[in-house]
Amino acid sequence: MEDVVLLKGREQFVRQKGERHQTLPISCGAESVAGCVSQRACVYCGARVVLNPVADALHLVHGPIGCASYTWDIRGSLNSGKSLYREGFSTDLREKDIIFGGETKLAAALDELIPKYQPPVVFVYSTCVVGIIGDDLDAVCKAAAEKYGVPVLPVQSSGFVGTKSIGYQTACDVLFKLIEPPTTKLLLRRRPVINYLGDFNLAGEAWIVRSYLQKIGIDVNVVFTGDSRYEEIRRAANAELNIIQCAGSMFYLAQKLEEAYHIPFMQVSFLGVEDTSDSLRKIARFTNDPGIIRRTEEVIAAELRRVMPEITGYRTALSGKKAAVYVGGGFKAISLIRQFREIGMEVVMVGTQTGRREDYEIIGDIANDGTIILDDANPAELERFMLTQGADLLVGGVKERPLAYKLGIAFVDHNHDRKHPLAGFEGAVNFAHEVYTTICSPVWNAVKGGVVRGDL
Repeated sequence: MEDVVLLKGREQFVRQKGERHQTLPISCGAESVAGCVSQRACVYCGARVVLNPVADALHLVHGPIGCASYTWDIRGSLNSGKSLYREGFSTDLREKDIIFGGETKLAAALDELIPKYQPPVVFVYSTCVVGIIGDDLDAVCKAAAEKYGVPVLPVQSSGFVGTKSIGYQTACDVLFKLIEPPTTKLLLRRRPVINYLGDFNLAGEAWIVRSYLQKIGIDVNVVFTGDSRYEEIRRAANAELNIIQCAGSMFYLAQKLEEAYHIPFMQVSFLGVEDTSDSLRKIARFTNDPGIIRRTEEVIAAELRRVMPEITGYRTALSGKKAAVYVGGGFKAISLIRQFREIGMEVVMVGTQTGRREDYEIIGDIANDGTIILDDANPAELERFMLTQGADLLVGGVKERPLAYKLGIAFVDHNHDRKHPLAGFEGAVNFAHEVYTTICSPVWNAVKGGVVRGDL
């Protein structure tokens, strides 16, 4: 890493696995360095991606139309009922509104939308310009709630107030306000009931995980927030355990539920064969039910018999290839390191937008020596480290795709836009197939060693 020049102020956010990793822990969770064009999204985006999958809610963005269009349908979240969340609503603030204030326009929008769509709950998102001009979101939302008799909740997500992680926390605070004290007597239940946090049902992944849990004898109370609805969220306190897939977005809510309602939580991952199997076993052991533990082993054994021959075939073709990972949360990055090992590949660069200190400690333990580890990267860093590390593939999101293709490097979308599931045993096969098809595509024969990849 000695020949790579970092922008001033970024030195503490980048490490290379080895002796230095143990003596200089990586910095994370800080504000992005000014001028570095961070890949990290804003506070508003963080709040929006968490709340948007609530399917029967009315989502109103108070700000310029660009903010609403940027996050409309931002996740490929599927649902099994009402689809009001697929509609995009904005107050479309213009110059005159910014000069004289946008509260009147917001109130008028709520007067138009609530009677027309009759939603059970309304989320009103503030944006950067709203934070600057000082519109009183709380007062407008409170007046609308009293007028129409439905919760109208302000989401204070002005982009200048912090990082994407702050947006996650803001969304969790809003969700927590909807949750009512428990009413169900848990001792009378015949099957354990849990909440599934941090899954947004991309390509139906929450349904896959729910099916595994149902087979082993566990019911899912509510998913935060994939394929969720207002009434389901209200009864979230009626659960015996919270499991968290995306810790970056939902760890805060799990803590609040434990403090308020004494519901324990555990982190899980359903990415890859190893993590899916281990997570199902952890959940089964929590129940302390011999029948559930036995059925869990039966489900895992049946799934492994089904998927491992195909994954082994892909491993033969991919063995020795190198991958770079840049994703939103730290726990996903950890799972991807293990998942690439399952298909014979080495992760040579790994970074996140919202990873926590604990996540980076685990990454430092399981990564191979020489691996570049970075927090809140910018395009210049991603470019240089992918090239110097010799990566054959980048796993990232929509913002990273053009960068990978410009460099002549294969790409796999593991975030918002994908249309096929990557979770569970089915997802492990899909992931291996996608990695194989993109790395082994004949298109790379046309760019390898050429201007695209070699002369930057």
